[in-house]
Amino acid sequence: MHFSANTPEGTRDRLFVECQERRQVQSALIALFQSRGYHEIITPEVEFYDLFTQSGCPIPQETMLKIIDRSGKIMVMRPDCTTPIARVAATKLKTVPLPQRLYYDQTVFRSGAAHRGGSSEIAQCGIELIGASGPKADLEIVVMAVDALRSCGVEDFHIELGHAGFFRTLARRTDIPEEDLETIRRLIEGKNFAALQDILAEREAHASSAALFRLPYLFGGVEVLDEAETLAGENEDIAYLRGLYEILDAAGYGRFIKFDLGMVHQIDYYTGVVFRGYLSGAGAPVLSGGRYDHLAEAFGRPAEATGFAVDVDAVAACLPGAQLPALTCVVHFENGELLRALAAVDARPVGTCELSPCRTLESSINLARDKGADTVLVLENGGERVVTV
Repeated sequence: MHFSANTPEGTRDRLFVECQERRQVQSALIALFQSRGYHEIITPEVEFYDLFTQSGCPIPQETMLKIIDRSGKIMVMRPDCTTPIARVAATKLKTVPLPQRLYYDQTVFRSGAAHRGGSSEIAQCGIELIGASGPKADLEIVVMAVDALRSCGVEDFHIELGHAGFFRTLARRTDIPEEDLETIRRLIEGKNFAALQDILAEREAHASSAALFRLPYLFGGVEVLDEAETLAGENEDIAYLRGLYEILDAAGYGRFIKFDLGMVHQIDYYTGVVFRGYLSGAGAPVLSGGRYDHLAEAFGRPAEATGFAVDVDAVAACLPGAQLPALTCVVHFENGELLRALAAVDARPVGTCELSPCRTLESSINLARDKGADTVLVLENGGERVVTV
């Protein structure tokens, strides 16, 4: 059988600078989360399949990477961090007072469409605020989303806010059958204008149907909220978004905020404010989150919750190109000089000096030349000397 040394589709090796950039983003995010009172949680990379299918998780079942354990039970590689964390909050942390502020730095695994070039391994850093509802909780999460991207060192970005309740309110005012709502939601979410027009054509006389058709167009600045109220009349969800924006703007965050009322995540999962973060240079959202008030209840502990996840590699790819430190010195040491050799490496800037594994000085000099170093530090008989390559 021919052995392939390639990685599976949707995965790849990350080398050197890519690793450094990922760690830079992770370190910045973790420092922010910890400074705001969030505590780290780590969940298994493998979970029971039923955990996600029975809790209303918005991840499509066909994108989950499934495996079978020894007993024949279906398992999945963790496709989402929020659902396992809600499980932990409702079980192992059920005696811990609410609200709970939790953060994670984990990889999720999702199988994309074949030959689309997407990644099946997604490094995520995110937070969950469990057991808190109302404007103050939503403000905290939106501010954290803005500060998360700022902490990474990026500048040209914005957060788009929507509200899951606005779509449901409009849908309730129509005679659209329940089984058609998910189809309409997907068309609005994907901004599929033609197909949406076709499915709503027979109901175009209804004002709320007309408003549903306009949803994919309702994105931009705060003026979007004015148009939404013109289309749908007074609406508590739009009023709620306007109230959040006014507070954010007064605190100096308004310049980062836009709106997209066509952002209608899965109907049964998200319950309130939803949002995405967009960064110049990234072809897709680099941050996604929202309110999900019924998830923890699926595991036995009613608790409102909200949170978001940052796509670490997507943010890292938009940072100014990093460079690895240049190797300048190789340390050649004789027997009995190991401690001095280690001290010499540790005393120099990280990445600029390394030990030579060679037995002879000539071999160490050749090694230094091959690696681009310009000196060899020779440690022998308690003394030292420098050889220029």
